[in-house]
Amino acid sequence: MMPTHAPKLTTDGDRSIGSRIAAYRTAQGLSQTALGQALGVTFQQVQKYEKGRNRVGAARLQAIADFLGVPVSTFFDEPADAVDGRESIQHLLQDPEVMSLVRTFAGISDAATRRNVLAIVKAAASLATTPPASVE
Repeated sequence: MMPTHAPKLTTDGDRSIGSRIAAYRTAQGLSQTALGQALGVTFQQVQKYEKGRNRVGAARLQAIADFLGVPVSTFFDEPADAVDGRESIQHLLQDPEVMSLVRTFAGISDAATRRNVLAIVKAAASLATTPPASVE
């Protein structure tokens, strides 16, 4: 008789990888269903991966990375600390407003419009960081 082993519990690392999968999937405007179909699994399985309830095997993680167009190391690298006062990419990808902006911007097909929108966002950002002029 073969010994039975308790299933391996998921770890913080599994949850971290899952949240990064979710962040990159969302950044590209993809549904869990779309990712699941690309992997040959159900959207429920994708949910389990993203919540860290199920571990993602190496081959499956490589398939996810290939589908999302990122290196597999993306899911393992620790988020870099802020550089030059800017937040890390992983931290930004977890912000729903950032993701909404990225998805909306990606939906603009006209190059000139994209450049103009980017100029507006940059101008708004510089206004937010410029101290208000004193009124005398």
